[in-house]
Amino acid sequence: MTVPFYILAQPKHFLGFSSISVQINQNTHLSDGYRESKASWLSVLQDIQARGSQEAPKLATGDCAVGFWGASTMAWPTTQHQRCWVHKMANVLAALPDSTQGKAKGGMKEIWMAETKAQAHKAFGTFLLDFEAKYPKAVGVLEKDRESLLAFYDFPAEHWIHIRTTNPIESSFAKISHRTTRTKNCVSRSTLMGLVFQFALTAEKS
Repeated sequence: MTVPFYILAQPKHFLGFSSISVQINQNTHLSDGYRESKASWLSVLQDIQARGSQEAPKLATGDCAVGFWGASTMAWPTTQHQRCWVHKMANVLAALPDSTQGKAKGGMKEIWMAETKAQAHKAFGTFLLDFEAKYPKAVGVLEKDRESLLAFYDFPAEHWIHIRTTNPIESSFAKISHRTTRTKNCVSRSTLMGLVFQFALTAEKS
């Protein structure tokens, strides 16, 4: 039996939620939200529960969206949190000078590409030694989410590529955003929601 995993993405104006179970990627919920707030996300999660999904996901993956993490803790207190490595690396690199970004990117890759959680912690320690003295702000950005960055190691190795970033759903929403931008001010809320849903169905098949 496969273990259900959940991936989230947050493009402008919409709250997207996708479930990942091994090689299956399905859009679970789409909703227009208010500034990706805790209240908006909680409404999404409660609606999913009301439609029959009573079992809490094993893992939720997302970026720095405070609203989602607050809502998921309320709705699914047993769910582990995984911070997206793509977003986190971008945040760390933004706090470093250009001359050190290549080395830093390689150091972070050593962490999330490690074969075991123990090796990942060792690579994490190496990164701290290499950069903490000169760049404490950048290191702090990484260090504060250490445990949630490595949560994916608690799950089967064949799933890691799907659950350590939000890329599986981000790529789908990039296509949706590209299409909906061209309909701005030309459709009603209900019509736009219908369009986005159809775009999402098409994107998940590609």
